Parts: sequence; structure tokens; C-alpha cells
Amino acid sequence: MTHGPVPSPRPDGVAPPGRPRGPVPLHVVAESRPFSEPVRVVVVDDQATIRLGLRMILDNEPDITVVGEAADGVQGVRMARALLPDVVLMDVRMPHLNGIDAAARISADPALAGVRTLVLTTFDDDEYVYGALRAGAAGFLLKDADPESLVSAVHRVRAGDSLLDPGVTRRIIERWVELSDWHAGSGVASAPGAGSGLELATPRELEVLLAVARGLSNKEIGEELYLSEATVKSHVRSLLTKVGLTNRVQLVILAYEAELVRPGR
Repeated sequence: MTHGPVPSPRPDGVAPPGRPRGPVPLHVVAESRPFSEPVRVVVVDDQATIRLGLRMILDNEPDITVVGEAADGVQGVRMARALLPDVVLMDVRMPHLNGIDAAARISADPALAGVRTLVLTTFDDDEYVYGALRAGAAGFLLKDADPESLVSAVHRVRAGDSLLDPGVTRRIIERWVELSDWHAGSGVASAPGAGSGLELATPRELEVLLAVARGLSNKEIGEELYLSEATVKSHVRSLLTKVGLTNRVQLVILAYEAELVRPGR
């Protein structure tokens, strides 16, 4: 990682003058920017010291630009709509509007189709994690992740990959097992994937789904299945449409809930 002076954030949370990227007109979809351009990030956390630390890490990367900061979910959603960043990096627990509801609003807004949410969490945030994944968060990273992992996570989420910290993944799977055991004990039963739209998936799409559930990136899936990265992306988009979901992380949960993947396999 490179090191250099970090501009002090302005009180209004918007990047200082002289930044290479200013606010993007609302009619422009953020996803249309080429990946050769810096990743534009909005940082949302109610603790100023954490925001400053995240900004210092990200702004020291030549291919990442922090374009704004917000202190709660309401401000974060408002800033996402105004700036159309590539990634919104935000805490789960915040006043006024928590990370779950903020992620849901961003995910549900057609004008923010190219904006991806990466949530920072801690080990005791299980309910928040599960809820926010349902709400459309593109990924989760533990707050004690090292700077290299944070930078890598921002790039992966911007590229359209799902991202789950191994510790978070383990706890989600444990949660899934608990729910499965409860349903089994209650006598409620259904065929794996019934009513989910998976019955519409092609054999190749199911192969891609299994690979996504293992945490592989589009590039890794392509190498494993001998497909181009563009073809993998096409299969993922088709799957999302058929099952009525919005991102890859939700596909991972669906794969476990539909019993296509079992914990430990």
C-alpha cells in the first residue's frame, strides 16, 4: 500500500476540492464507469474516528477515492443518491437509520442500481448480518479486518462479486442450520428450492450457483467451469432474475436454504 498525506474531510462530508471525481449527475448510472477509473466510496459510520481511519486507509490507495462521509444511515442513503458512488462502506449499528434499513433503501432504489453496499460488522451482530443480507447488502467484512483485506473487499464488491468474511460466513451457516432444525422439528417441510425459482435454472446455472455459494469470484468460476468471465456474469444475472433476488450474497443464502449446499461440504 502507498502512503501519503490524507486531505482532511470537510464538515459536510463531501470530498475536498481538487478531488479527481466530483458528484455524478443523477441521470448517470454509476455502474457505467469503466473499472480503469478509481473506485468511488462513501463511508458511513456514526463514530468520527472510525470514519477518519477508513478514509486514511482508502485514500492512500491510488485507485480508490473517498467522495463523501456520513454519520448515520439517513445521511448515507441521501449521499448515495447525490454522489452515486461505486461502493457505500457502512456500519451496521447507527442512529436514526441502521445499516439494514439503509442497505434496503439503496438496494430498492432503481437510480442506485450501480451502487453496492459493503457493511462492516462485529461478531455480535448476527441478527443484523442476516437481515442486511436479505435487504441487499453486497458483502460483509469484520471491523478487525486488516487494511489489505478492506481494500480488496472494496474492489471485489465494486466488480460485482459477493464478499463474506470467513467468520461471518460461518455464523450465517450456523444460523441457517438452526433455522433448518427448527423447521424440521415443527413438521414444516418443503422440497429443496421449491417455489424459489430454482426449478427454472439450467444445469449450467446450477453449477454456477454452487460455485458462487463456495465464495468463488466470476474469474475463478470461469476458470473452473471453462467459461469466459462475461458468460459467468450472464449466468449470474439470469439466476438472479429467475429467483427474484438482487445480489450474489442472497444467492449464497438461497443455495444453503434450498439444500443445494450443506454446511461443511
